[in-house]
Amino acid sequence: MSNNREATPAETVSGPQRLDSSRFAPANRRPRSAPALRTFLAIAALWGLTEEQRLLVLGYPSRSTYYNWCKRAREHGAFTLDVDTLTRISAVFGIHQALGILFPQERLGVDWLRSPNNEVIFGGHPPLDLVTNGSQDGLLSVRRFLDGTRGGLYMQPNAIDEAFTPYDDTEIVFR
Repeated sequence: MSNNREATPAETVSGPQRLDSSRFAPANRRPRSAPALRTFLAIAALWGLTEEQRLLVLGYPSRSTYYNWCKRAREHGAFTLDVDTLTRISAVFGIHQALGILFPQERLGVDWLRSPNNEVIFGGHPPLDLVTNGSQDGLLSVRRFLDGTRGGLYMQPNAIDEAFTPYDDTEIVFR
């Protein structure tokens, strides 16, 4: 018995699939914009970002646009952020999440962001300098660094790691 239906594009293309571009449509961005901005503002307050730094992280919208977004977000009003701004906010969320995983207390994560760091990517400057340099690349670089760190790269062992003693064969039990 033969199947006479046409193959869908996903079935005919080999290799990695592209993201569905409809996710970038205004109708899909609109319901996410206010909650995303409210959460961004809470993280920015936790990190102690100045208004200027907040504008830089968001891609430097005009102040009137920024104030309008903030007002609408606080009032749970509707507005639509552009893809670039939502991508930047997403990077902030990823950084915040990674800091929460890597550090046992929020304050320690914020201190790490604000302290000089000798890793090559930071060049002796605080990671926050890269986060607030105005480029999407700066945000994504810090996020990638922290994601790599979560996977065991880059950072020195912490107190828990230093106290770890390797297992030996006598401790491995098969049942």
